[in-house]
Amino acid sequence: MGHITFTPATKERAKARIALTGPTGSGKTYTALVLAAGLGKRIALVDTEHGSAAKYADEFAFDILPLSAFQPATLVDALAVAAHEGYDVVVVDSLSHFWSGTGGMLEQVDNAARRAGSGSSFAGWREARPQERAMIDALLAYPGHLVATMRTKTEYVVETDDRGRKVPRKVGLRPEQREGIEYEFDIVGDLDHENTLVVSKSRAKPLSGMVLRKPGPEFAEAVLAWLDSGGPAPSVSGYLEAATAPGAAYEDLRALYEDARRHNLLGAAVLDGEESRTLGEVIVRHGTEARRRAGSGTGGGPADGPAAGRRPGQDREPEPARKEAAA
Repeated sequence: MGHITFTPATKERAKARIALTGPTGSGKTYTALVLAAGLGKRIALVDTEHGSAAKYADEFAFDILPLSAFQPATLVDALAVAAHEGYDVVVVDSLSHFWSGTGGMLEQVDNAARRAGSGSSFAGWREARPQERAMIDALLAYPGHLVATMRTKTEYVVETDDRGRKVPRKVGLRPEQREGIEYEFDIVGDLDHENTLVVSKSRAKPLSGMVLRKPGPEFAEAVLAWLDSGGPAPSVSGYLEAATAPGAAYEDLRALYEDARRHNLLGAAVLDGEESRTLGEVIVRHGTEARRRAGSGTGGGPADGPAAGRRPGQDREPEPARKEAAA
């Protein structure tokens, strides 16, 4: 048990991880753009809503990626490209389509169950779950700020107005995503049809329970004040540069892997040449190559690491390191 060590907790500067939920017509897209504009200069928006965000292009400057199919791996690839191109903020509008849209998680589960020939959703989830975990890991490890919108299932309730009349009103229910998805984010804001935002979940104490009617730049300012109240934090780009440095030593890459793991960045989606991989996969591959070079005493040639082709959740310490520890 000697490898288990507790260390003092420290608060580091962080990037926003925000979810905006609400029924259709509650202003999720607009509010996400207001928030994104306050968080950074360069904004990339993943559009699953048939171009609805482009209607606000006269008010906000942003680049858009329209999608018509919503496989989780597609979002991972989009995040890798956005990171490579240095976008300060990524808006995913909306994350619900990667659950229930064409190619989304529910469809992935159905297809996997059919392939298994059992017709059981349990078999489907067993195969498809890693795709979902890869997507969530890539979202949370994005090197810039992240804002995701999610639709909520809607229903009507009948209320009594100030004149005593019974009037119907739409209300939002839980997000159209897997149960508990909101716990993955630092801040969750619920919007209603009057574009009033209620912060229903927040790790930022000053924002907890905040109510904003038609949220504006002040919301982003409050979020940034909380995010910046810490020490310097390592970056995905810094890890990637160190991992791909010519002649990087095996022991240095092994230490780099452990440091990235401690900062929960192994699942970050990065471009490795023309291919999207996780940061963990890249470090493992270069570590394996460095180990082979050291063992052969030559410059060696490229070799696939043990994590090649895997998505987050499957990253692990380089094979030579585990064998060395076992010895």
